Order: sequence, then structure tokens, then C-alpha cells
Amino acid sequence: MSDLSRLLDLASIRLDEPAGDWREAVARAGELLERRGAAGGEYTRAMIANVEENGPYIVVAPGFAFAHARPTGAVHRTAMSWVRLAVPVEFGHATNDPVTHVVALAADDSTAHVRAMRDLATLLGSPETRAALDRASTSEEMLSVLSALSEDTPSAGVPTSSATTSATTATATPARTETAAESRNKILTVCGNGLGTSLFLKNTLEQVLDRWGWSRYLTVEATDTISARGKAQEADLILTSGEIARTLGDVGVPVKVIENFTSTTELDAALRELYDV
Repeated sequence: MSDLSRLLDLASIRLDEPAGDWREAVARAGELLERRGAAGGEYTRAMIANVEENGPYIVVAPGFAFAHARPTGAVHRTAMSWVRLAVPVEFGHATNDPVTHVVALAADDSTAHVRAMRDLATLLGSPETRAALDRASTSEEMLSVLSALSEDTPSAGVPTSSATTSATTATATPARTETAAESRNKILTVCGNGLGTSLFLKNTLEQVLDRWGWSRYLTVEATDTISARGKAQEADLILTSGEIARTLGDVGVPVKVIENFTSTTELDAALRELYDV
């Protein structure tokens, strides 16, 4: 059984649900967590408040939002829910709106869901998977798609373009040309809570580093905005959303905005720019 299958079940998947706006869409996903006994209503309200306070950074890929909030007493156990909307809604994201799929995560700690996030981020990076999720006609079919595809996540969603493949043989230690400084051997991926969207970005970045052969040189750490300010000087750079980048401000290292957290192509281009590859 995949890690996604452990956190999702048929009762937590709803297809073609109506929602008048993004708040109602998040509430629909939160209600499924509540019905499973995974979280209380307070947690659903916290997921909505997270977007109100931090902006639509949870829209991590075109048409896809990952709703979550910090672990609190309102979370009873780690679980996920999945809502596919009948009509897409706007979250206010500059490039990834409108949203059709809203996945909600309730995590009772910062580690129990990490492997499931890895699987989900990898799957969403595959156009074939996204098409299958859009086509699924029943909850059973949706869960079957997720379960079957997540059995083979190591290579899913990793492009084999010449740009990425040519970097496979790179052996030089990364160095930032902006300051001519030696690499600190760390990249931070940052979101509001350090539990959800930053893990999506971390997973996609690690796929690119693996393909480049740079994983031996660089550590990727997913963290939240508050911690990122304190850890910035330990890192070469920060990758995050536009909303979080504005919240962070000037932290003394380059901050690169990533639009699609599941796009290995976008991450490949960002690394080439920042490390002058």
C-alpha cells in the first residue's frame, strides 16, 4: 500500500463538488477531514485563515491547491482529503488559477506525512497523471489512479529533456557567482508552515539535484517563514512562492520565486540561473 493510500480513503474523496469561491472549496475539503475524525472544525477554519494571512501560496501547480495549517489540538491524526470541483475557482494566484483540485492535509506532527507529500508532488509533476485525475469518474477510480501511480514514484514526473540530462554528468561543487562565495551546501524551500507546500518544492528540487549528480553536495531543507529568516545565512539561496518571498523580504541571500512547485523544468532553470550552470 502506498503512503498516499494510507492517508486517503474513499470517504475522503469527492468529485465534481460545487463551491462558490476558494473559501468554500477549502471548507469542502476540511469537512471531509472532520467527517473522518481526523480534525475538528477549528482546523478547517485555520486552513482558510492561512490563505487569508499568507496569500494563495498553497496553489502549488496549475489547477491544484494544497490546503493545510499548523498542527494543533484540532488535529486528531494525520490524514488527507481530496476534492475535485465541478467548476474551477479563483484563489488569486497570478499563474496557477483557476483551481480544480483541492487537497487538504491534517498532520499531527511534522514528519508523518513526508513520504506521502513526496509521492503526491512527484505524481502531480506528470501530465499523464494530471489527465488521469481529471478523467476519473468515481472516487474508487481516483484512489486507484493515485495508488497505482504512486507505486513507481522515483522516476515519475522527471523530464528527460536535453537541458536536464546534460547536467547529469556535472561534477563541480556548486558556487554562487553573485558573490563569488563558496557554496554553503544548503538550499531552503519555504512556505508559511514548513509542512506542506515547502515539501512539494523540496521534492521537486531533489529530483533535479539527483539528475544533475549534485545531491552529494547540497542539502535541501523545507522550513517555515519564521525559521527561514534565522536560517538564511546558512543557505546559498531560498526557493519559495511570490507571496512568501514578499513576507520574507531581504534576508541576505537570493530568494527565487517558483510558480509551479511540481515542475522539474522550472526548478532546473532556476538552479542554472542561481548557480551559473
